Amino acid sequence: MSSTSRKIAVVTGASSGIGAIYADRLAQRGYDLVLVARRADRLRALAATIAAAHGVQVEPLSADLGTEAGQESVAHLLATNPAISVLVNNAGVARLTPIEGSSVADLSSQVALNITALARLTHAALPGFKLRNEGTIINIASVLGLHSLAISSVYSGTKAFVVAFTRGLEQELAGTGVKVQAVLPAATATELWDPSGVPLSALAPETVMQADAMVDAALFALDQGESLTMPSVAEADLIERYEAARVALFGASQTGTVAPRLRGPLAH
Repeated sequence: MSSTSRKIAVVTGASSGIGAIYADRLAQRGYDLVLVARRADRLRALAATIAAAHGVQVEPLSADLGTEAGQESVAHLLATNPAISVLVNNAGVARLTPIEGSSVADLSSQVALNITALARLTHAALPGFKLRNEGTIINIASVLGLHSLAISSVYSGTKAFVVAFTRGLEQELAGTGVKVQAVLPAATATELWDPSGVPLSALAPETVMQADAMVDAALFALDQGESLTMPSVAEADLIERYEAARVALFGASQTGTVAPRLRGPLAH
């Protein structure tokens, strides 16, 4: 990502937390910005602050990406503005509760924002990125995309989609100038927690990363060419072994023969 480009970066969920920090860091790198979130007042204030600090152009775009209308407004921008070269799919919501006690609205809101909006915006941006043979898509997932808790079945499912979607996108874009990255934070100090049902204060402080540290680590990893980044995992070998085991397990599944361990007593 060039530090001298005046291309445009679009950041969703930009009014606070991880999204606001991505906006600041991308502005430092010389990008003009389009900041997307629901809260117009906070977006305007952030846009003014970033523009003054970094001398870039910052456009606030108020849109609820949990809705069809909100998704369409941002998708149209991504599909029609050739200056856009970075998309940060950060907008997301968590409702951490057992599925039996969940409302349909809570279930649907997580799927709409964490899955549908992310996929739709990527779909809108991708043709232009491929045509110009440049661009970067950053998808914010979660370590809970690799692991589920009793209270995270829906949230973990949505973030598992983000991981699998990004892996497939990486394969699709192999050999092009378009880069993709899935970022899998662990607990990060943002406003996501309190409305989730698990307040940030309930977490052990030593397990919580500050959002600015998380974003800086993720961008450093992007610069190094990482396509799957876990900012809190110190052992790169642990990630590599996990990925190797995943690929090996998939390879082992590619046979039309029932595994001997699953053959019944009458099988020949």
